[in-house]
Formats: sequence, C-alpha cells, structure tokens
Amino acid sequence: MSILEGVRSPADVKALPVEKLPELAQEMRDRIIEVVGKGGGHLTSNLGVVELTIALHRVFDFAHDRLLFDVGHQCYPHKLLTGRQDRLHTIRKRGGLSGFPCRHESEYDLFDVGHAGTAIATAVGLARADALTGNGDRRVVALVGDASIVNGVAFEGLNQAGTLRRQFLVVLNDNEWGISPTQGAMADFLTRLRASNFYEEVKASTKQLLPRLPLLGKPAFDMLAHLKEGIKATVSPGQIFDAMNFQYVGPIDGHDVNHLIAMLNIVKDAHHPVLLHVHTIKGKGCDWARAEPGRFHSPKPFVVSDGKAVIQSSGGRSWTRAFVECLMELAREDPRVFAMTAGMPDGTGLNEFAKHFPDRYLDVGISESCTTDMAAGMAKAGLRPVAAIYSTFLQRAFDQVFQEVTLQGLPVLFCMDRGGLVGGDGAVHHGFLDITYLRGMPGMVLMAPMDEVELLSAMRLALTLDGPSAIRYPRDNVPAPMPDCPRFELGVSRRLRDGDTATILCYGITAGAAMTAAEALSRDGIEVGVVNARFARPIDRAMVREAYEAGGPVVTVEDHSVAGGFGSAVLETAQELALPSRPVARLGIPADRFIAHASRAEQLAEAGLDAAGIEREVRRLIGEASAVLHERSAAAEAFAAGEALRAAASRATRQ
Repeated sequence: MSILEGVRSPADVKALPVEKLPELAQEMRDRIIEVVGKGGGHLTSNLGVVELTIALHRVFDFAHDRLLFDVGHQCYPHKLLTGRQDRLHTIRKRGGLSGFPCRHESEYDLFDVGHAGTAIATAVGLARADALTGNGDRRVVALVGDASIVNGVAFEGLNQAGTLRRQFLVVLNDNEWGISPTQGAMADFLTRLRASNFYEEVKASTKQLLPRLPLLGKPAFDMLAHLKEGIKATVSPGQIFDAMNFQYVGPIDGHDVNHLIAMLNIVKDAHHPVLLHVHTIKGKGCDWARAEPGRFHSPKPFVVSDGKAVIQSSGGRSWTRAFVECLMELAREDPRVFAMTAGMPDGTGLNEFAKHFPDRYLDVGISESCTTDMAAGMAKAGLRPVAAIYSTFLQRAFDQVFQEVTLQGLPVLFCMDRGGLVGGDGAVHHGFLDITYLRGMPGMVLMAPMDEVELLSAMRLALTLDGPSAIRYPRDNVPAPMPDCPRFELGVSRRLRDGDTATILCYGITAGAAMTAAEALSRDGIEVGVVNARFARPIDRAMVREAYEAGGPVVTVEDHSVAGGFGSAVLETAQELALPSRPVARLGIPADRFIAHASRAEQLAEAGLDAAGIEREVRRLIGEASAVLHERSAAAEAFAAGEALRAAASRATRQ
C-alpha cells in the first residue's frame, strides 16, 4: 500500500515519520496529475502547494483550528489529506467532489470559495468572533495564493488584521503567477524580495537557529524575537507588511517540507498577526507543466507521452477565440480600441490580442473594480476601452460599473465571458446574475449574440454607442451561423422562425436549442415561432407585442437566472404595453437553488435549457392552453344547454 493510501485524515499525516513526507508529496503529485489528466481541472497551482499543505496539516489541527483558502482552486492536496482521496477522481463531475473548497463535503472546508481576495477579511471575522465566544484557542490561518494578494479586498483584510491582538497567520503562497504572471507594483515588490539575498539568508540562518529553539514550553513571542534577531536581513522595518502591524517572515522555500514545518511551529502561536512569505513553483514536480504554468493552470483532459502533455481538443471553436478575433478586427479598424482584463488574459483570449496590439492592452491583475475604474478614465479621455471580464467576476465591480461608468454615461464595453452555466467550476463561477444587476442601470445596453457573426455585429454596434454596453457569451463552442444575418440595430430583435401555435423568445445562445425544439415540434404539426431577442435592454417592444398578439403561449429562454433576467423584462414590457393575458413560461437558471458542478450540457439539461427541456415546456403550455379552452367550451355548452332548459321551462309555465 502506498503512503497516500494510508492517509485517511490529517491525524495520519501527523503520525508519519518525517522522512516519509517527501515520498508522500510525490505520491500526491502523481495522483493529482492522473486525475486532472483524465477529467480536467486545476493542475499547476495544486502541484505547487503540496509540501505547504502537508506542513499545514502536520502543524495545525484544522478540525479545531481555522483554515481559509483564497481563490480556492489550490485545494486538491487539502482534499487528499482530509479523507477525500478515494473520490478525487470525481472532482468537478456531476455528483462528485467540487473543484473548490466545499462546506458540504468536509468539516475541513469552512467556506465555498471561488473568488479571490476574500480569505484574509473572512479570517479576521472568524478570529474576532472566536475571541468573543470563548473560542480564542482556535488558531486562524489564511492561505493566500495565485496573485490574489494584489486584490483590493485582500489589502482591506490586511488593514483590519493589523488591529488584532491575538494569533493570526497569513501564509502568502508566492508562485509569481496568478493564472498568468502576476501584475503590478506589488508583484514587482515580491520579485525584488525573491531576487535579493534574503531568500538564501533566511534558509541558511533559520536552519542554524531552529535547532537551538525549543518548540515546546516557550512563548511564541520570544521565539519570534529570537528569530528576528537571528535573521535581521529578512525582517526590514521598511517592509509593507511590517507597516501594517504584521510580523513578516520570509521568503522561505515552499518545497522544503521540513523547513516549512519548523517555521510554522515557530509562528503558529504568536499573539499578533504574522505573514509567512512562502516561495513556491507553479507546476512543481512536473517539467512540462512547470514550463507552461499558464497553459496548464486549468487544462482540459490531456495525455502524457514522451515527457509531453497533449491537451485534448474539444473539437470546436470557442466563444473566447471568436471574441478575440472579432476584437482584433475592430482594433484594426479603430485605433481607439483598448483591451483590458483583470488577471485573465488566457481565459478571455486577450493574450492573443496582446501579441498584435501590445500598446493597446493591459492586464490589471485580480482587480475587477480597478479595471472598471481605469476603463472609465480611458473612456473619458477618448479611448474605447473593452473590458473582458468573466460574468461572475464582474459582480465584484458592481459599484464601479454604476458609479464611474453608467452614472457618467461613458462608452465602456464589457465583454462577459462565461455568461451562464460554466460546467466543472460549478456554482462559484456561474455567470447567472449579470442581466439582473446591469438591467437596472440607466443607459446600459445589454446584448447577447447567438453566433460569431452576431458577436461581431454586436461589438461593432457597441463601439458606436455614446454610453456603456455589455455583451455576454458562454463557456462553450460557437455554433454554426444561420444565413442572412441582419446587422445589430439598437433594441431590434431577429426573427428566426415563423409559427402561430406558440412563440419562443430567446436571449442569445439559447436560440440554437430553441430552433432544435421547434423543429421537433414541427414534426408533430406544431408550428412554433422563434425569435432571438438580442437585447435585454433596451428590449424590443414590438417583439413582445407580436408574441402576445400571436395568440398562443409565450416561452422565454435564457442561460441566466429567472429572477430579474430577460424573461422578467418581457413580462414587465407586456404589462407596460397593457397586452392581453397569455400563458407565459420563463425558462432559465432556477432562482431558489444553485446548480452544482457537472458538464455544461448536464447543467443545461438540469435547468431545462436544452432542446428537450424547451420542447417539453412548449408542449406543456400548449396542452394546458388546450385544456383551458376545452373547459371553457364545455362550460359554455353546459351554460347554453342550461339556458335552453330554463327557456323551455319558462314557456311551459306560461302555457
């Protein structure tokens, strides 16, 4: 039996001879590579935190102590050590383990975490509450990595943590990368620390000092004082963390497990905030992943042969690829176009844009709020900024979209990748609220194309507008375009199919499934009209009127929450137009629960947004409408018969 097979809980990690820990680390890496290779998932970040995770579970008891992950996708080693190794092969699959910490899976996962910058502030809340509720003996550790330390909320958390007068440990996992290389002055600061002689001095000095420090029965504060005195070069009064009332220690080697354990034992009981700066390598232990840490950050399944990994192709052209090619075409036409993203150049496709337009591209790092404000400034100064941000992450800039962009009426274009259900990343990454939170902003134009031809037309229209706009598209392949595509005109829908039995009003990508459903219905003699609304704001009022006046049921379809989404806009418009009542069904992501991780196709089917679900709903509505008509007809016949009997009785009485 392997060492990993014998680890069923962190207690087993603590019981292992220390000389076995490097072997455990290698087995964990092999297991992660095997699982991600077969099913996809986050790879290089997890390979980089194996020794750090072992050391944390060796030193702390996180069934009692508090461990909070930032970003969350570095949790695979943590899952392996906390009783979930037998199910790791199910990660990101329907009914399997989440690819992020998940409180429903284990007592060792305190929060479902998928966004960056949150761990430190949340940990401060836990630390303060524990102190007030008599649980102050619970140590608190925030593990921050993949460049999320540059996020504004992380700094707000540091600001609050600096006021604590109790144990509080931030482990800064500095691997020089987020999903792409870390950006900004903070990244430069950390690079200077690593590039200085601090790193080797820390390692050499602490290895000399640690054997002389008793780790039991001695106050942690005294140990830290000795440590600081012994390695003065590593603890400078000028450090930014010292200025925020943190005891800064590091940078130390994040792959020397014995050294990590020794350092964590020293800092674990300090009665003040400590920041342990740990330098790790993204993709550690896997040469091909280490050589391309961005490409293998979250790859699809792959096959390893001759020391190289070949990522399996999805067999189609992605919306992300289509977007960046459209953007490059528009950038060639218009020198004002400037592309921006918040730490996601690979995920949004802008890494390709940067190769062709390096002076008209900026990766702001994991800082969506800052990205939005910078875009506002650029628009004010005459540029046409295009901010490519995942829908789920644009939520983090809600106030900036309102205050700096919409309120000012500035022409910023938000291109929201991952709109709708996202597959394996699950609930933490679904882009299911963007229509809801953007539709109420005066002047905002919301668009959703159904194919690449429409995407280019929508972007071209957006660059002519005097105010803000947003375009959403999914994490999926682009469907083949329909012929005879009319150009986008503000607030004008596109009729795809005629039919008078019912009308399906779609928003963007759902049009393809609606057309398939309509063709299936047609085979049974049920002719259904299909319209791609294109706009959720301003909505095509003529489209709504025609759908209601056609006489049959109306079905709205969107890859978005039914709460406040496109379907809600249709109902509101019908009420404003005082249209006659019609049977209406809104198909979308349910508003009363979260859709768990699975394939995107499985998630769409669960929400009833695939062709079968749309067809089923149309048939249900038509059946109900027919039943109502039948009941009304029967009631009318019964009423007429009753009236005839009463008339006959009246005549008989008169005679």
